[in-house]
Formats: sequence, structure tokens, C-alpha cells
Amino acid sequence: MDGAMIESLLWPPTLWHWLVLALILFAIEMMAGTFDLLMTAIAAGITAAWATFVPGDMGAWQAQLIVFFSASIVLIVLGRTVFSGLRTGGPGDPVLNKRMERLMGVRALVVTDFSQGQGRVKIGDTEWQAESESGTDIPAGTTVTVEGAKSTIVLVKPV
Repeated sequence: MDGAMIESLLWPPTLWHWLVLALILFAIEMMAGTFDLLMTAIAAGITAAWATFVPGDMGAWQAQLIVFFSASIVLIVLGRTVFSGLRTGGPGDPVLNKRMERLMGVRALVVTDFSQGQGRVKIGDTEWQAESESGTDIPAGTTVTVEGAKSTIVLVKPV
């Protein structure tokens, strides 16, 4: 390929140039997580729409660049002010993926008599190895409350 052919492929920018730029920026954003590149990718998408739907001189490459830079600036400013909550995320679930902490305060049923402070309890449809918090024996059928955990053993006390 000669230089003129390459130049004709790359210039002037068209819908496809802007869409490719938007996809590249979006892919980099997925790796970086800054939200600034996301806003710039959206601006490239807006410019692709502009290049497609606006006829004549208003759709020329100079206007496309103005639309791209203007949209980028506006979206980045909005992203850092109005949509700044998207950057921090919510508090989420404090016990997500902390199964034993989720059991705190849950009521359970003793299914085997506790011997030397140890036995089994049923929480929902699952049986757990348990220890009496005070080290006392608890008879089967007693309702207990989960007070803590050691590894995969729940610490319980009678209700």
C-alpha cells in the first residue's frame, strides 16, 4: 500500500473511525476503571452519531472534532461532579462473602445433644458443628442463637 491509500483510509474521520475509537477507549476503561475514559468513549459514540446524521458542512471533520472535544469536556466534568457517586460505589453488603458473619444473631435448633460443650445445630436447611459459648451442655431440641464463629464452628447460647 502506498501513502495515499493509507491516508484515504484514515482521513477524513467517518462513523467507523469514531466507533473504533469508542470501543478502544471503552476497552481501556474496563482495565483502568477511571470513568474518565468511559466519558471519552461516550463522547466518541456521540461524535459517531453526529458524523452519521448531520449532513453537509456541519458533519465535516472539523465539526466532528469540535463535537468530540466538547462532548468529552462536558461529560468528564459531569462525571466528576454530578455523577461522582459512580466512582465511589455504594457501601455494598458488609458481610458479603463472609458466611460465618452472616450467621450472627440467627436462631438455630440443636439437633444433637451437646457433650463437653460441643454438638450440632441446624440453621435453615444446613447442619453446623457448634460449641456452647459458655461451655455448657445443651439438650437436643433447644433453640439457640449464634453469637460468634471460630473457623467453621458456630458459637451458640440458649435463647
